[in-house]
Amino acid sequence: MTAIQRLMSVICRMSQRGRLFRLLNIILMLVATGTAQAAVPPPSDSVATWFEAFKREASDEELYRFLYAMPKGGDLHNHLSGSILSEWFFDLALAQGERGYHYYTRVKINNCRAFGGNAFVENPYLLLFTNIQESAYTALSACEKEEYLPLNELNVNQKDAWLDSLRLDKAHEGREEFFQTHWQRMGDLYLNPYLAADALVRNMQAFGAEGLMYMESMIGVLGFIDAEGQQISPDDVADIYRSRLRDEDALATGVEVRLQVTILRFLPTAEDDLRYLYDFVSRHNDVFVAVNMVGREDNDKGYPLRFLDTLRDLRRSYNNVRLSIHAGEVDEPNSHVRDTLLLGADRIGHGVNLISDPDTMRLMRSGPYLVEINLVSNLLLQYVNDYSEHPFPEYLRTGIPVALSTDDRGMWDSNLTDEFFVAVKAFNLSWEELLLLSRNSIAHGFLPEPTKARLLTRFATRIDDFARQIAARPSAALSPEAQSYGFICDRYQLCEW
Repeated sequence: MTAIQRLMSVICRMSQRGRLFRLLNIILMLVATGTAQAAVPPPSDSVATWFEAFKREASDEELYRFLYAMPKGGDLHNHLSGSILSEWFFDLALAQGERGYHYYTRVKINNCRAFGGNAFVENPYLLLFTNIQESAYTALSACEKEEYLPLNELNVNQKDAWLDSLRLDKAHEGREEFFQTHWQRMGDLYLNPYLAADALVRNMQAFGAEGLMYMESMIGVLGFIDAEGQQISPDDVADIYRSRLRDEDALATGVEVRLQVTILRFLPTAEDDLRYLYDFVSRHNDVFVAVNMVGREDNDKGYPLRFLDTLRDLRRSYNNVRLSIHAGEVDEPNSHVRDTLLLGADRIGHGVNLISDPDTMRLMRSGPYLVEINLVSNLLLQYVNDYSEHPFPEYLRTGIPVALSTDDRGMWDSNLTDEFFVAVKAFNLSWEELLLLSRNSIAHGFLPEPTKARLLTRFATRIDDFARQIAARPSAALSPEAQSYGFICDRYQLCEW
């Protein structure tokens, strides 16, 4: 440690909050002569020492700005359909008019349908702000047409309610609201592959602004429709994504992207879907890299071992499809994480109840399997009542590979910085732990080894550059453009500044 760095460390420890950066900058200005070595990154132990002092002295806003500016690795657990901020969804939906897609949303209920007998309604009727495209609207009865308005004709109050309907932002909302209404309301909006591809780029732009380098996004490829309501083949959907990712604005983000396809694990057709999508990923392996089983794990029709024989059979023919499967996202202790590893999964999504299976925890210590941690999601969906119950620090500090991810950031109204902020505040993460989380999120990505090595090298370079900023002028490491959203505003009063 140089004399300047030792002096910075002392000042960090002695400064009162609010004076920290001003004092550091004064000292640096005074010594910024030939003896200063700002161009040389401080040793990692010096950054680690500085960060410990910074955590003690900094305000929540300063910590958030720092974490927003900090280079980050990847987001490995990201559902595209749930990662579209409400405002983005609204704007993207209106913009689809250029492609002939026009959308309507239900603003009132006229009780047009008669219920009884064996009537089955797949999309709940008694639900406001469900969204349909024009081809579906024209097929409605006159009574039902009166329930809907074109999306571009909503008044201010209706638009605000529409935006709120796609967020989990109220105290009484939780798991049931999320699983039983959010996706149903989305309706036809997400069945437009052009809208979905544009939304992917919007996420790339926002993630790139907060320092992200890599993203694996989970999407569907089945059931997409054109403006006339006709099916678009999965192969054509793949081409739409592939083409959009080559556009200049996507490349300008600097964010590397790979895609996973998803199956609903509890459907009666899940095995057939798994076979089809395994083949699909294998054929489109330049962009699509994995299959993921999603859906409520507390629906026992989707238990992991249901798929063991199917996956063993598929592995006889396919050598280029990876698995990252939701497991352990339940309240009860069970063996789902262990069973999911037996299926061949390389990564576990959530893994909240892994803590209840000590044998599997021992198996995963310092092993090849990573747990994708979603702190905001687990709180809002009430898998933990508060962060003191979350097993994340136990996994991290017993050597189980973990990485932070966003899950359904659009519905949480959050970003990846929120996950890091919560982790630092709740679990007192060290500098080395922050770096480990980012390295893990690249090292466990489903990427070709040369691409993975390139991203790890790029991350190391960016972290070194960030360390130079800290050494040269600590206040420069606080992003002046940090973007906060509803979650961090409501929970920590870090609203737009």
